[in-house]
Amino acid sequence: MKMRVKMGTVVPKMGTVVHLEEIPGDYRAAMAMALHAELGSTHRAIKSAMRWTGASERTVKYWFAGERGPSGDHLVSLARHSDALLIALLALADRLIVEEAEDQ
Repeated sequence: MKMRVKMGTVVPKMGTVVHLEEIPGDYRAAMAMALHAELGSTHRAIKSAMRWTGASERTVKYWFAGERGPSGDHLVSLARHSDALLIALLALADRLIVEEAEDQ
């Protein structure tokens, strides 16, 4: 009998900023939701994303509005800094395994 191995990244559900059932199926909308969850909706949030990625203000505003999605190096930089964005990306790719955090 073969054992089926679960593949993906294990992320505890408790303590995350993003509620997995609320992640949109559309990439651009999911990235915008994750950025808002992680950074908020202020000009300071846009400046933070600009610092993380080196992208222009207009580009980051497009990401926050959900009109465009980050790609390539910008996506990697955002995932390096934002847990919410990483979780949303893994969920979109069906690579997220959610385990309840153990009682402490």
